[in-house]
Amino acid sequence: MNDPLSALIERAARPGFDAWRRGIVSLGGCTHPVHLVGGGSVVDADTGEVLHAYSSDDVGGRLLTACGNRRASVCPACSRVYRADVFHLIRAGLVGGKGVDDEVGEHPRVFATLTAPGFGPVHSRRERNGRLLACRPRPAGERCPHGMPLGCHVRHAEDDARLGEPLCPRCYDYAGAVLWQAYAGALWHRFTLELRRELARRVGLSRIAFGEAARLSYAKVAEYQRRGLVHFHAVIRLDGPDGPSSPPPGWATSGLLMEAVRASAGLVRLGALGAGVVGPRVLRFGAQLDVRPVAGFGAGERLTSAAVAGYLAKYATKGAETAGAVDRRLRHAAELAELPVRDHTLRMIGVCWWLGGLPEFAPLGLRRWAHMLGYRGHFTTKSRRYSTTLGALRAARAEHRAKEQRARLGLGDRTTVTVGQWRYAGRGYEPDAALIAATLRDGGDGHGAR
Repeated sequence: MNDPLSALIERAARPGFDAWRRGIVSLGGCTHPVHLVGGGSVVDADTGEVLHAYSSDDVGGRLLTACGNRRASVCPACSRVYRADVFHLIRAGLVGGKGVDDEVGEHPRVFATLTAPGFGPVHSRRERNGRLLACRPRPAGERCPHGMPLGCHVRHAEDDARLGEPLCPRCYDYAGAVLWQAYAGALWHRFTLELRRELARRVGLSRIAFGEAARLSYAKVAEYQRRGLVHFHAVIRLDGPDGPSSPPPGWATSGLLMEAVRASAGLVRLGALGAGVVGPRVLRFGAQLDVRPVAGFGAGERLTSAAVAGYLAKYATKGAETAGAVDRRLRHAAELAELPVRDHTLRMIGVCWWLGGLPEFAPLGLRRWAHMLGYRGHFTTKSRRYSTTLGALRAARAEHRAKEQRARLGLGDRTTVTVGQWRYAGRGYEPDAALIAATLRDGGDGHGAR
């Protein structure tokens, strides 16, 4: 039966429809659920008695579970869960909660944005005092060696397709841009080391003595700019030596932290592989650096802890698709010819593929990360003692669901363990199941034909 609604009505007449529907509703509108085949049992830990048994046969032959993908472009439903987890993780490190002492809200903390350097002029949207300015004002006769204008007097709209595109693709350093992406995670790591050194130097301590007096913690997310390069947004905090539970030393202030962040970002340097192929590359962060105390952001505005957490969580669910790339890995060179991307993005992907095929760049795995424009780092990372973990938040959610299940089964205070055996059996929806999932995403209750 090809019509999804007719198929749903037909299924509603079969036995087990309610259990089948509940399984889909429990996914919350997940776009690409994973199919599992097998079974499990809830067993009394003391007596070995099987208290409850279940299998995929109880729900139409396959048990569906949410895909858990963080990217909004892949699964909006699961990305909302991930976004909420990141929000609570970031916020806990600013005001406490989720196992973090409330006193952490008194510790020095700043909100910093570190960007990539320029690899050639690109079309950009510029504003000043609320007024839209020309993209790149230059004398009309100035041209690059390839005859392209060096300026652009257009006041670009926010949806202008030219934003992020190089003024001259032949002048743009695509190899340098791709290598910067590949080393971006290592640059951030080098920055955190440099920041500790800079803080120790400014207060007259050795690195060992600094570690005995204070601890640096952070949480960051990566965001793609229109030009296809990532930049990092981060909350950076100074604690006492035992982390958020201990007060920082008297010399630790937000002003000191801001100055040290600015100085450290300018000191980071990293040499890239492949100098014999594309020339020497000394990688660094861009000159555009924004560092502000969490207590204040912008003229007359206050950046609250919730606002910082919400800002970072928003970007945690985005990927290279925001820069016009694709959200799937490329397997063959022939796929490049069919990619629905703009020219600038295709050039970056092409350079990733070219460099990735050379032995000098093998350690970077550039072909594997070509769809990410060379970036191979995590989108959300944190230092060990910043706050709680995503794993702890997921475990708490699973424990809550387990308690609900125990209540439904009437198990009371009995000590139980769950055992089972499951195997992967595909992903996605049948047309009738997709109809129910779509109603959930659109705000319905998933009752479909009932």
